[in-house]
Amino acid sequence: MKFRTLTGTHAGRIVLTAVPVAVVATALMGGVANGAVPVSFAVSGSQFQISASQLDGTGFSQYAGVTNDTAGKPHQVAIANIASANLADLCQSVVTDTPLGRVGLLITAGGGGKPAKATDLQIGMTDLKGDSTFNNIRIGVDASTVNTSHKGTAGDFAQDADSLKIVGLQQTAWSTQASVFTLTGMHLQLTDGSKGCF
Repeated sequence: MKFRTLTGTHAGRIVLTAVPVAVVATALMGGVANGAVPVSFAVSGSQFQISASQLDGTGFSQYAGVTNDTAGKPHQVAIANIASANLADLCQSVVTDTPLGRVGLLITAGGGGKPAKATDLQIGMTDLKGDSTFNNIRIGVDASTVNTSHKGTAGDFAQDADSLKIVGLQQTAWSTQASVFTLTGMHLQLTDGSKGCF
């Protein structure tokens, strides 16, 4: 009877549908963990956190841009492109308000000396912290002439570098996409929203 009462409510239906969604997400990310699934994803309507104990990348550029949420509302972002990236102790978290209260999604990967790897990584971010080292950096170049495959708008300010290292990376973003994301040792979990990457 308790089961019927729960599933007969709107909240109960949300609880039950959350289970297969989590299973599908885990199966998809499991494919990504094996390098089998090219991914392109954005968290629409809410920003999310990304952290890593260290990011090592090659082929870097950064310039201003705009990303839209599902309602079509534009958000100003700094777009960062990295042709190839290794991320040690990667974490991604997001919190969403639901009829059941706040629900969080926490994904970790790249621990134990086996970093996560991304190819053709692009992030639309609003905040970035960490100790950074850039090799052969050019600051103030035209965004349409940066040394990466993705470029910005002509006349906009940009910077690029052959390689970069960021220690203690903490980033807040609207969107992340990559041609391939290899998430070694991936762990996906639902939380009560109180636990984030930082």
